[in-house]
Formats: sequence, C-alpha cells, structure tokens
Amino acid sequence: MNDIIQTAADNDKFAKHNGIKLLSVGKGSAKAEVEIKEHHLNGLDIAHGGIIFTLADMAFAAASNSHGVDAVAVNVSISFFKAVSSGRLFAEATEISRNRKLATYRMDVTDEAGEIIATMQGTAYRKTPRK
Repeated sequence: MNDIIQTAADNDKFAKHNGIKLLSVGKGSAKAEVEIKEHHLNGLDIAHGGIIFTLADMAFAAASNSHGVDAVAVNVSISFFKAVSSGRLFAEATEISRNRKLATYRMDVTDEAGEIIATMQGTAYRKTPRK
C-alpha cells in the first residue's frame, strides 16, 4: 500500500473513531471495511447512513489519491438499497475515468454475503502533482 495513502488513512481521526480500516489500495482502486457496532445504529436500530457513507468515502479517498496526486471530493451521491444492523461492511472503489483535473469513482458497499447495501459515485478534483 502506498505510504502516503496509509499515513493519511492512519491519521483520519473520523474514520478511526468509527472503526473503519483501509484493506487495500491499487492504482485507481481501494477497499475498506467496518464492523457495525451499536454506536453505528440509528433510531430504527439499523446502520446509520452516515457510517455507510463514511466507509465508502474512505475507499473513495484512497483510490482517488492512489496516482500520486492529491485529490479531494467535489461531488458525491449515494443510493441505499438494503438496511443492515450488524456484521461487517466492505466498500470497494473503482476508477471510472480520470484526466488531469477530475476523476470519477464508483464505490459499492456490500455485506459479508456480498449483497449490495449501497452504491456511491464521486468526482474528485486532482490538485497539482506531488513533488
């Protein structure tokens, strides 16, 4: 895993607070996981949309920064398909397109059985390349 991306993931206080772990990073791709705990549940005792979004966002951040250029989200949308109350969730980011300034990614969130929980699409602004 890229040292810069791993350091950023290790320093992500919000992701760490929520128990999100970065599992892998490749060029234009990444995978993250979280185990749903009681503090992740909303008033209906199902996983809060915020934890699902944050999980997908962690994979998005790692994938969009995997080319050695700092990238930040400029637009993100998410669709939720299935409610969960326990178990592990995984988010896998895949690069759809990339040019000098913008890159688009799709993040699929699945449960342990591989069933789709949510899909997120994000566009990242790519800053000046790192020196």
